[in-house]
Amino acid sequence: MKHTIAILVTFFSLVYIAKAQEIIPGARQLNEYLPIIRGKRVAVVANHTTLVGSRHLVDTLLSAGIRIQKIFSPEHGFRGDYEAGEHVNSYTDKKTGLPVISLYGGSKKPKASDLTDVDWVIFDLQDVGVRYYTYISTMHYVMEACAENRKPLLILDRPNPNGFYVDGPVLDTNFRSFVGMHPVPLVHGMTIGEFAGMINGEGWLKGKLRCELTVIPCLGYTHSMTTALPVRPSPNLPNHLSVLLYPSLGLFEGTVVSVGRGTDYPFQVFGYPNFPDKGFRYIPVEKKGASLNPPYKGTQCYGIDLRNYSVNYFLDRKAIVLDWIIYAYNNYTDKDKFFNSFFNLLAGTAELRKQIELGLTPDEIRASWQNGIESFKVIRKKYLLYPDFE
Repeated sequence: MKHTIAILVTFFSLVYIAKAQEIIPGARQLNEYLPIIRGKRVAVVANHTTLVGSRHLVDTLLSAGIRIQKIFSPEHGFRGDYEAGEHVNSYTDKKTGLPVISLYGGSKKPKASDLTDVDWVIFDLQDVGVRYYTYISTMHYVMEACAENRKPLLILDRPNPNGFYVDGPVLDTNFRSFVGMHPVPLVHGMTIGEFAGMINGEGWLKGKLRCELTVIPCLGYTHSMTTALPVRPSPNLPNHLSVLLYPSLGLFEGTVVSVGRGTDYPFQVFGYPNFPDKGFRYIPVEKKGASLNPPYKGTQCYGIDLRNYSVNYFLDRKAIVLDWIIYAYNNYTDKDKFFNSFFNLLAGTAELRKQIELGLTPDEIRASWQNGIESFKVIRKKYLLYPDFE
């Protein structure tokens, strides 16, 4: 089999969010990819973010006469209404009548039998650029299945709202899991199309297989910008601020600390019942589709409200904020119970927990990441499709 990477790239001058021109995701560039898949049998890896303007890609393709055989759905499901980590079953979509095969249930990888009646697989999910956000792990397994079964993969790229920096510890492969499969920093600064090229080029698929890959890049996007997403990428990331805070606050999911699941502002606050009273409090409650059983349900939590942070704070800082988790740890009395077993998987290393427990400062911790980050940037540069941040 001839393995190729067909990449259609348009470079634009550096644009910051204050001057941002319209970004056109790959899915909206129908003239670039409809000729590729016309007359072919297609499977689509999709969820609620898979839009062409305001219309779902699946509906758009069906209207264009494309023969869709099935849909593969990631974590949170095809319609985006499942909890984080909630098992997703396969079913038949009522609107289209198409079978929806879950990639976040009994299997996270398409089976060979799922691909026998497929000529092309299309992948279109809105990622947020953080290693423990599971859509890139789903993409890895889709690429692997396509490579094993000699099926070409078409990726419709989308902007990365956290693509303007690289930061965090590089994953120690001893801690490889579905929330971290690749030896990359916590914030990798790549779109899914770029990341797919890196998975291929670095031989990270099983047996160093290569997937036949075509990427339709965004137009108008650069790594010097961030952009608000048209729809929430998952139930508990409801707005742009939550997406920007997610790299820092996601680590709290491996601790006793609540990040506001069960409130109207998840991933924009943090706290717990015995946190020092700083004048902010909240009570988590069940919310359908977002935190059916949130930590500390029905219990008043004291915490820190981060909702006044501006976009420019993150554009200027270009770094994970470690101060918050260090502050929370220092103010928790029973320190042996602060972290849980999930923390090292999220961090991708055992070192970060040890560093916090030893009382290292954010600057000291970040200094320990620098060699790994610089080595990764050399690899990353080979696969960039867009002008990089300065």
